[in-house]
Amino acid sequence: MPYVSPNLRLLFSPLKPTLSFPLFLSKPIPKPFSFSFSTFLASSSPSKRPRSVPRRDSLNIDRRSSSTFKERKGGGREMTMDETAGQSTDSSSTSSFGFNKRRAEGKDKSDRPRKNPQLKERKLNPTNTIAYVQILGTGLDTQDTSPSVLLFFDKQRFIFNAGEGLQRFCTEHKIKLSKIDHIFLSRVCSETAGGLPGLLLTLAGMGEEGYSVKIWGPSDLNFLVGAMKSFIPHATMVHTQSFGRTAISDAAENVTAPNKAADPIVLVNDEVVKISAILLQPHCSEKSQIKPGEMSVLYICELPELMGKFDPKKAVALGLKPGPKFSELQHGKSVKSDRLDIMVHPSDVMDPPVPGPIVFLVDCPTESHIQELLSIECLDGYYTEVSGNLSESTKMVNCVIHLGPSSVVNSPDYQKWMKKFGSAQHIMAGHEKKNLEVPILKSSARVASRLNYLCPQFFPAPGFLSLQHLNYSASNDPNSSEGSTLKICESIPAENLLKFTLRPYAQLGLDRSHIPIPIGHSQVIEELHSEIPEIAGAAQTVGEFWQGLKVSKELLTTSNNNRVLLEEPWLTENTLPGCLENVRRDDLEIVLLGTGSSQPSKYRNVSSVYINLFSKGSLLLDCGEGTLGQLKRRYGVDGADDAIRNLKCVWISHIHADHHTGLARVLALRRDLLKAVPHEPLLVIGPRQLKRYLDAYQRLEDLDMQFLDCRSTTEDSWDTFAGDNESDNNGSSPESPTHSNAKNGTLFARGSRMQSYLRQPGSPVDHSAAYPFLRRLNNILGEAGLEALISFPVVHCPQAFGIVLKAAERVNSVGKVIPGWKIVYSGDTRPCQELVDACRGATVLIHEATFEDGLVDEAIARNHSTTKEAIEVGNSAGAYRIILTHFSQRYPKIPVFDETHMHKTCIAFDMMSINIADLPVLPRVLPYLKLLFRNELAVDESDDIIEALVL
Repeated sequence: MPYVSPNLRLLFSPLKPTLSFPLFLSKPIPKPFSFSFSTFLASSSPSKRPRSVPRRDSLNIDRRSSSTFKERKGGGREMTMDETAGQSTDSSSTSSFGFNKRRAEGKDKSDRPRKNPQLKERKLNPTNTIAYVQILGTGLDTQDTSPSVLLFFDKQRFIFNAGEGLQRFCTEHKIKLSKIDHIFLSRVCSETAGGLPGLLLTLAGMGEEGYSVKIWGPSDLNFLVGAMKSFIPHATMVHTQSFGRTAISDAAENVTAPNKAADPIVLVNDEVVKISAILLQPHCSEKSQIKPGEMSVLYICELPELMGKFDPKKAVALGLKPGPKFSELQHGKSVKSDRLDIMVHPSDVMDPPVPGPIVFLVDCPTESHIQELLSIECLDGYYTEVSGNLSESTKMVNCVIHLGPSSVVNSPDYQKWMKKFGSAQHIMAGHEKKNLEVPILKSSARVASRLNYLCPQFFPAPGFLSLQHLNYSASNDPNSSEGSTLKICESIPAENLLKFTLRPYAQLGLDRSHIPIPIGHSQVIEELHSEIPEIAGAAQTVGEFWQGLKVSKELLTTSNNNRVLLEEPWLTENTLPGCLENVRRDDLEIVLLGTGSSQPSKYRNVSSVYINLFSKGSLLLDCGEGTLGQLKRRYGVDGADDAIRNLKCVWISHIHADHHTGLARVLALRRDLLKAVPHEPLLVIGPRQLKRYLDAYQRLEDLDMQFLDCRSTTEDSWDTFAGDNESDNNGSSPESPTHSNAKNGTLFARGSRMQSYLRQPGSPVDHSAAYPFLRRLNNILGEAGLEALISFPVVHCPQAFGIVLKAAERVNSVGKVIPGWKIVYSGDTRPCQELVDACRGATVLIHEATFEDGLVDEAIARNHSTTKEAIEVGNSAGAYRIILTHFSQRYPKIPVFDETHMHKTCIAFDMMSINIADLPVLPRVLPYLKLLFRNELAVDESDDIIEALVL
């Protein structure tokens, strides 16, 4: 065990006193206790942290609650204790905890200051001393989203495409997004728009007046933005601007209608830039059958020509006196000479005009779009090699950014089209293979390399090839195609932060100065050895745990029969569960794809847990933004594709954006992967509000899914379903029971158990609609070797749930029945009896631990849990192992915790992969993780987010 200095112990100890009484009795087999919400509010010392976490935790500092909650509506009266807290009524226990009742019921929105975001009127600078386009790199290394492009001016910013990971990328590289007034989508689908909800949520909290932005796309966006209102409280700040076959949504007068259908549609036209759009649609499809998501766009960005510099010496030589005539000449007017009988024209006294650069952004997603692209007549004025001669009206295109996939842009027809632009620089941003070598998120990749060095068993090497093992081939050459077809137009692959300078005009061209320098795994480890010399010994010690695990399991068999004392108390501290007897490594793997809360940060993505059942398939528990990218970083592009193909179902805990906005991208990829294979739609289980959002996406692109309400998978619902099946009742008869909240009162009626999964009075859940999906789910569970999937209500927001997964029993080689393992995932919640009941006998409890122990007030205000509370939930229920996750982004790399509570617990990191056979070792690794991050401070990660977005 390495020496841990007093300063290190202080770093990982609670910053504030914890509760003076236990939340739950810490016994291996606790005495059951009753649960009710009444009049006690647990409190602790108020937090001294200067800033709360952005987005759902709010960027506005004044929204943070202290130990006394007050309503901002209604004169600021203090909320009654009955409104805010619950208390255990078990006379044998003093365990108590509080919660924010208004937040749990969804009534806290009225407490927030109302905002009326207005579109900003910026003072534009037509000369624009600095202007460029820049590749923002989203999706380039994982190939899961369309890359974003930034068009930068002194006073304005334009973003083209907002795929998943955009905000995380900008935070990593400190790209300022606060001046973005316009977001243009090259297609309206999950690939290009998956990052919108997260970006808009963060921008919504900026400043007292909020933030306003226009979103442009080739279809009606109103229904999609409307569907976001269930989890974006400030969705009114979004001004949708549609063009094409549908009517313009807002401010139609700002859009110049084309003379012909194929003419450019002018979207923005001011003294800084003119942005036009040309629609592309699949050539072979019937127009009536084209989905909005199949429409793509070619954007044309034209900067105005600037007049040359005025030369006063030439004006004087032509007989002009200094004065008003100098100004008239500079404004393009001819004047009469003061001394000579001549007219002086601007061209006589001005330097040659500075041409206005032109940039094309082309999204040609399929080969069926190429024919449409080739037939667009209005582009003839931009071709410099149509007939070999340039006309006076020909406009010189300086840069063309290609967003289409390499399979399309490398085709002969597309290459010939590219050749028409002559000397224009072509940047290939559409998923070139060369981009796989450099991770976009350098900070998290660096942490992953360090974790892999310390404990490769829990932190496998990423699925991508490391830099030093890459072998370049013809397919990686930017001037060759992936196949045998030779490219006839030279181009370069896009790289992260690659710029093409537009102004100053003297610097027109590529700028590679901001491209991140690749750092290989070996370099990261060399730095680690220099920083923490004892890490090499620690890595060796951790590796020996697995040898000790093998020996200990052999001794365990002996001890069960002959009562031999074990020397490894960490292995059998709570007695090895029966489900781990003769367990196979291909039975279960838990992969923590995202372990942060609120929004993605440099080091932690948002919530997602991948349950890998190997040959029996897999499940996703929550699917925050960037989940697909995380899967590809863990398993590689091909491995992630296999994982998506083998998904059995996806379960979503609640409607908050950090838990579900990556779902549409996962569904779209599965649809594409299985397009030519007979298959059934993927079953999505989630809160009822989620269906509205998914239905909106369905109008854009087919997501190939079926939806099942979480309330239909509660224990009571399963019992009703089983009873109806036994009585041969399919749920269609009048006698078929329904979940109806017939009681008078609210979700938290006094004297009743919390039932957050029920609708308001008079709105029942119809079993007949759910039964076909329940039957299918039952079959899916059987195929996956699972006995049960049960949702249960938790205390966080309306329709918030946790989940229990129970594996079926198995019989070993001698006929002994081995019980199945049990996994419980809390979702987001305060400690509550429903969760404790669900955890009893759990093999693994995956519990949110958003806040450190000293921030109980903040945990109550936001209906989250502290580290100690999460552990005591597991201890009180006798869970074998506890994995803590969903950490506030104020803890950028490792959260603050008290090691004395962690005897059966480990903290999660992104990409952490826990095999069921390795569960006995799990808590032993924790002290060495602390050693790995001993020099890291608990810094509020939201500072970086705010700086990147606001400053």
